[in-house]
Amino acid sequence: MVVGEPGLGKTTLINTLFNKPVLTKNVDEEREEFPAVTVQSTASEIEEDGIKLRLNVVTAPGFGALTNNAESWKPIADEINTRFDTYLESESRLSRTTIEDPRIHALLYFIEPSGHSLRALDIAFMKQVHDKVNLIPVIAKADTLTDDEIVEFKRRILDDIKYQGISVFKPSVHETDDDDAAVLNNNVLSKLPFAVVGSTNYVQSADGRSVRGRSYPWGIIEVENENHNDFVRLRELLIRNYMEELKENTNNVLYENYRSAKLLRMGIEQDESVFKEFDPLAKQEEEKALHEAKLAKMEQEMKAVFQQKVSEKEKKLQRSEADLFSRHKEMKDKLSKQIKLLEDKKAQLEKQKSLPQDPPAPAPQKSRKGFLR
Repeated sequence: MVVGEPGLGKTTLINTLFNKPVLTKNVDEEREEFPAVTVQSTASEIEEDGIKLRLNVVTAPGFGALTNNAESWKPIADEINTRFDTYLESESRLSRTTIEDPRIHALLYFIEPSGHSLRALDIAFMKQVHDKVNLIPVIAKADTLTDDEIVEFKRRILDDIKYQGISVFKPSVHETDDDDAAVLNNNVLSKLPFAVVGSTNYVQSADGRSVRGRSYPWGIIEVENENHNDFVRLRELLIRNYMEELKENTNNVLYENYRSAKLLRMGIEQDESVFKEFDPLAKQEEEKALHEAKLAKMEQEMKAVFQQKVSEKEKKLQRSEADLFSRHKEMKDKLSKQIKLLEDKKAQLEKQKSLPQDPPAPAPQKSRKGFLR
């Protein structure tokens, strides 16, 4: 949803964001007087690199252009509530397989580049919708202010927002974020509220490039140059890096608060434990605990298997040691028997050697044979 007075460049900025003519110039914006604030929705489908995005842009022609703007915020707040009611009714049906989500996931509120501070209308509007939608304040047509004026204007707007207790959407910062994510978060947060310039026209830059921007006698403003305006950071917030976080915050915080309050008004009290799944932090902690329990179980099983293998190895080594000891004992016994046998034979020989020896028998004389005998 985009809300702001006529002539602040809402149509141009949306078309610049999506690089496509999503919105057309409303003929009512050419009129000086509006009969009332109306709410209009424009559906469009955007495709880039084979990825399709179904986009619905809600506008509020006539806001801030009435003679009496005291309650010009009411039709817009009613529209946001009606979309919440439609979604709640769809959730309550028996068949919920094809629920369409009509809820507003981001509201760009265009602030006139006056350079002073928020006006009463700005404060009244933001206080009525900040708890129903992701509110993103935008300083329109920032090229009408100098850099110093923009810095001072942002400071005053933030002071007013803080003093009035208005909540604006800020990307979540987690301790587990890596360095790149932390740098991106800081860069986006440091630019709030976003001072932007929109243009669908291409101009020639000083170095000869064709860029989207605006040409002036003193030079050009490049839409996608971070040194010229905050368009790139706004695009990162809405489309490139935080689209899912915007939707999750709508579903888990803004819509849940609205739904709970409405059910209480209807006399229906709910058990918060039934909706634990809607709390992403609780769900994350639960999944973490389950994961740690699973790891602990796997570690115990691995230890048990390791102990079993060690035990089997020890038993095998013990059996081998017993076999070796038995064979050693057997060989030792056998060797001992052989030694004893040899010692017995030695003793017998020594005994025989010590006995008296009989004289040797005389050698028989040979008889001579011959004729002299």
